[in-house]
Amino acid sequence: MAPNKNVVVAQSGGPSPVINNSLRGIIEACREFPGKFGTIYGGYHGIEGILKEELLDISAQKDEEIQLLRTTPAAGSIGTCRYKLTSKQQQDFDRVIEVFRAHQVGYFFCIGGNDSMDTADKVARLARATGLDLVAVGVAKTIDNDLGDSEFRLIDHTPGYGSVARFWAYNVQNANEENMGSRTSEPVLVIQVMGRKTGFIPAAARLADPRREMPLQIYMPESGLTLAELTDNVNDELGRSGRSIVVVSEGFEVGDIGELKDAFGHTEYGASMSTVQQVVVNHLNKAGLQARGAAFGQVVGTDQRATMIYASTVDLDEAYKVGQNAVLIAVKYGSGYMSTILRRPGLIYAVDYDKAPLEEVANSERRFPKQWLAPNRIDVTDDFVRYARPLIGEDWVSVPVINGVQRYARFQRVFAGKKLPAYVPEAHRVNAVTSDK
Repeated sequence: MAPNKNVVVAQSGGPSPVINNSLRGIIEACREFPGKFGTIYGGYHGIEGILKEELLDISAQKDEEIQLLRTTPAAGSIGTCRYKLTSKQQQDFDRVIEVFRAHQVGYFFCIGGNDSMDTADKVARLARATGLDLVAVGVAKTIDNDLGDSEFRLIDHTPGYGSVARFWAYNVQNANEENMGSRTSEPVLVIQVMGRKTGFIPAAARLADPRREMPLQIYMPESGLTLAELTDNVNDELGRSGRSIVVVSEGFEVGDIGELKDAFGHTEYGASMSTVQQVVVNHLNKAGLQARGAAFGQVVGTDQRATMIYASTVDLDEAYKVGQNAVLIAVKYGSGYMSTILRRPGLIYAVDYDKAPLEEVANSERRFPKQWLAPNRIDVTDDFVRYARPLIGEDWVSVPVINGVQRYARFQRVFAGKKLPAYVPEAHRVNAVTSDK
């Protein structure tokens, strides 16, 4: 490994409030092994930056900026992307290996969810097949908490989920105050939350009201209910409470919303022609409410995954340690693993940092457990509350503020010198041809 010891870190998919803390964990852990790791690069905007040979020199950044990664949300430091390496794109795979060879890269850390773990796994396999001495390790990240298996054997929860769960716990509390005050004219409030195929994010709304004192209904992809059944449930609640708060997942089935899809084949709800929330609000108002007034709705955007002030301190610390652990895995075990979190049994919340084979988590998709869905299918059980409650923490994160403005990390745009001919990623070539037509 002596001549091939430089490091490339890449991020993929949607960001989270804590993703930069995993990056910081990798950087600072690598610095503890100066004889093993050389220059640390960031793939600028993920795998796309690697393909374009855009390698941001992280080793050239100021220590102050590295430290500020702890309270810098989203992925602005080194960027992310939604570019998928498929089995048909052999030129892309060859290019990744070529870039790594040219820059003496011996370690590749890929931060992301199930599709990102697939990328890390494919790169690890290709490196072995081509004789490149490369250690590839995945670093778990996704707000959806859908990475891994339904038995929670591979990973208990993913960094990012605790913070988005905290966001919704607090925002549903605020929404309840709004709904109480405006019930005479706006008795129903419909709130759309993220969660394409699994209900972990909408389920977190229950953390706002573990004693079930709010007129709260939760609709997730696993609920399996129709719009007609939702309407009946809401009117039943109006009869009991005179108001209703409806938390609905963006993946709740309501029919055609003019959806667009990303490179991974996932629906991009924020870019679609309509929203699940709007369909639900329209349906409720058209069907008629059993109360004076109308249903109103709100769609919270990417701030649920990019707002630092709601970040969980537990999530921040765990994201950092997952990054550190990835480096230890690379040193001790080598290629082909993902850094993971496993919960210890017992009343007191505690975790261990372990590893899981990339081939087992690549493209995995965990659904919300059936046993945590309440019999009425519009609530979750106390077992879920006990699972999720420790993840949102107790205290507010302290974000540096200068002149009234949050101070985030700002990396200088210092890149490694290019050694290879310019390259256009294969999928971009196809899109360019299609758009020209």
